Amino acid sequence: MSNSSSAQAVRPSTPITHFSGGYGYGILAVLIFSLTLPMTRVAVAEMDPLLISLGRAWVAAIPAALILWLGRCRRPTASEWRGLALAATGVVFAWPICSTIAMQTVPAAHGAVVNGLLPLTTALFGAWLNHERLPRSFWFWAGAGAIVVTGFALYAGHGALQAGDLWLVAAVILGGMGYAEGGRIACTLGGARTICWCLVGSLPFVTVPTFYLTAQVTQWPSAPALGAFAYLTFGSMLVAFFAWYKGMALGGIARIGQIQLIQPFLTVLASAWLFGEYVTWPTYLFALIVIAIIAASRYAGRRG
Repeated sequence: MSNSSSAQAVRPSTPITHFSGGYGYGILAVLIFSLTLPMTRVAVAEMDPLLISLGRAWVAAIPAALILWLGRCRRPTASEWRGLALAATGVVFAWPICSTIAMQTVPAAHGAVVNGLLPLTTALFGAWLNHERLPRSFWFWAGAGAIVVTGFALYAGHGALQAGDLWLVAAVILGGMGYAEGGRIACTLGGARTICWCLVGSLPFVTVPTFYLTAQVTQWPSAPALGAFAYLTFGSMLVAFFAWYKGMALGGIARIGQIQLIQPFLTVLASAWLFGEYVTWPTYLFALIVIAIIAASRYAGRRG
């Protein structure tokens, strides 16, 4: 009788721990991610955007390989490698390259508003890759979000889309794919091992261009630029994804993806308060509207 009672006392704690743990990891990841665009803005002022994008992946792959080796981690299966390839395409290549190029021409706060659609694209890819059906109301809010973000881009560009906006849209779409597929693979491979294998598997593709671009550097970047690059490498590329993928594995792609609702606003605040970027009141307004729309789409998705 005592054994049965103790078993009943233990069972409820496991899902509660996983649920709270998943959200805890997700919040930590979003806090780190929220400084990615401002830090990119600092680094790209003195460094080549492709060197920042590929170089941070190359440097981050070194501790990633050590983690896999010291932890004696198993190799991914064939199906996991296919998922890792999609995840790496989004988070190792597409998102860093596209967002870094965009930060050459648009402010970080501007990018934060467009980046507000990332939770939506993550949900879309999560539904597509997991063969989930979404209700019509979800698609309604998805379209509304796209219209609002396009309107903001036209407002900021005085009636015309800027080149940076197109790069941001590409980053949001492919980044959502990398988030969703990485979260799916993390369920069997683990959060830290997922991003580590993504980085190690990308080494053959980033090594030659990284060394070539490094050889073209004629002036050593300043301490702030190098510090921003270090943050992007070890913070955004490693620690944040350790937490993000683990949170998704514990709490689910859709649930943990909701935490990204606060990321645009955090980025806007960081751009203004920490980096001295001038942020207009319409930018704050559009950021709040995007957050509200994505929250409504999440509610519609849960009801569906």
